Amino acid sequence: MSDCIFCKIIVGEIPNYTIYEDDFALAFLDITPRTKGHTLVIPKVHAENLLELDEKYAEKLLVTVKKTQEKLNDVLKPDGYNVGWNHGKAGGQLVPHLHIHIMPRYNNDGGANMHAIVNNPGDESVEEVYKLFKK
Repeated sequence: MSDCIFCKIIVGEIPNYTIYEDDFALAFLDITPRTKGHTLVIPKVHAENLLELDEKYAEKLLVTVKKTQEKLNDVLKPDGYNVGWNHGKAGGQLVPHLHIHIMPRYNNDGGANMHAIVNNPGDESVEEVYKLFKK
């Protein structure tokens, strides 16, 4: 058995508040929510990040995110969403098992958009960065 908390949730060793589940992924309410209905979607196979996840699971994971949002829409009727994941320590990842945050947003909830996460574009122009991909 892995020491991974999310792997333990998947096998039922740790209880959770499941709101959606299929053969490939599990969606459950975050126990330290940042907003009403804050949900985590995890693949049912251990992968620390998206780059480690098999493409079949990656495709299925996004479908699960969509179905989970549909369920959140039906039940909570939020005004919008922020959806994303943290990758690696520099990206703020605390649990080393890929997990996608679905954060329902409500008008005037005091939150911000994705651009508020970081504002450090570096010293190179966009054109200079683009040229790095052409080498």
